Amino acid sequence: MAHFRTEPEDTAGMPSGVPYIIANEAAERFSYYGMRSILVIYMTQWLVSSSGALDTMTEPEARGNYALFGASVYFCSIFGALVSDGFLGKYRTILYVSLIYCLGHLVLSLGGTAFGNSIGFYPRVALAVGLGLIAIGSGGIKPCVSANVGDQFGPRNLHLLEKVYGWFYFSINAGSMFSTILIPRLLGEVVKENGEAELTSSGVASTSYGPHVAFAIPGILMLIATIFFWMGRNRFVHRPAAGLGFLREATSAAGLKILRIPLTVALFVAIFWSLYEQSGSAWVLQAAKMNRDFGWFEMNASETHTLNPVLILVFIPLFGYVVYPAINRVFRLTAIRKMSIGLFLTAIAFSTSAIIESQITPDHAPHVAWQVIPYVIMTAAEVMVSITGLEFSYSIAPKSMKSLVMSIWLLSNAAGQYLTYAVNYFIQNEDKSSKFPGASYYWLFTGIMLASAIGFVIVSMTFRKASEAAEPPAV
Repeated sequence: MAHFRTEPEDTAGMPSGVPYIIANEAAERFSYYGMRSILVIYMTQWLVSSSGALDTMTEPEARGNYALFGASVYFCSIFGALVSDGFLGKYRTILYVSLIYCLGHLVLSLGGTAFGNSIGFYPRVALAVGLGLIAIGSGGIKPCVSANVGDQFGPRNLHLLEKVYGWFYFSINAGSMFSTILIPRLLGEVVKENGEAELTSSGVASTSYGPHVAFAIPGILMLIATIFFWMGRNRFVHRPAAGLGFLREATSAAGLKILRIPLTVALFVAIFWSLYEQSGSAWVLQAAKMNRDFGWFEMNASETHTLNPVLILVFIPLFGYVVYPAINRVFRLTAIRKMSIGLFLTAIAFSTSAIIESQITPDHAPHVAWQVIPYVIMTAAEVMVSITGLEFSYSIAPKSMKSLVMSIWLLSNAAGQYLTYAVNYFIQNEDKSSKFPGASYYWLFTGIMLASAIGFVIVSMTFRKASEAAEPPAV
């Protein structure tokens, strides 16, 4: 790779490789969130045996497995960071694991088809193998892509980094928004007769194209994402891998001192991710029990999650140009303070979900429009915690440890989702029902989040001076 640039362009403008990274990220996020938007509904309504008979999961099982998959994605980020920083470099790591990612989508779409069954990819086998490959692919590129954004900037255009990370996150949610609108429609609704799912010779009858097409389209978008990234290879800054030297730096006294702050932040932010990620499982299952009739159309339960990326597209410029400047006129809004506020907002969001759940009874189905309230609050929390943490993690890391520090931030998501999986596992009764039914489930996580937010405020006081010293230049 000697012909590739290893240092940023000497320019005060936008690096030429950034558009390719943004396009790649938008297509990849369409792929990931499109698949994920239908996952819990697929497990609870569509899953069949190899013979085509219904073989669905209970809600606690589906919530737990959804969290286990999400956690595995973020857990794999540490391996992507090690391979990238230590051996292959960011470009080759992203390119190679993207191909694994595409293969995972292919396997997932084959589950339950005649061809899939003929080669041993029965529905539950294909689900496990496909999600495993996607976890390796998606997790492997996560710390590399976000660190690769920062690598494109030099001293003269470093002032643009904060804005680019905002637009980078914007592309994530643009891809997510379109996929969470389209993919649930491709999946369609299960056809029911007298309350029971109608079975055909090929499985569950659908009002649309069914799971095979709905899972295949995200795979095609992942292939497009890989092509976008490859097209930008001559415009990127290719930082060479540091070899095992970066491990020695990471485990040195100075390295451990640097890692202390992101590790401490990640410990508390993990609880945020535990609650946030349940908007794609617990909140979708809640929506399935609500009135989704808007008169001129009836919303699928999976489509309710579209509200999050739509709000993100609005909130990123709103917070960047209105909310943050307004707060800064009252007191300095550092990264740590932004995240602290976001953690408390998360607890409030889940408490509103608990109130909604308390109204869901066999004879009372509140309208799904009530879910707008927790989504608005949770999305505000996401802007203050997730985007801020992404930029903060990159800013405090030395050059040779960028991907490693980014992976620590991503591992907080894995830890949070493993917590969700563990809680859902341990609260199951022998018949797979929950020991914390209804609103009590939401109040349980609200209490955990509130305790974590208070703890974060107290602990962050011990390293606030160090973190403020690492703040990026004001823009």
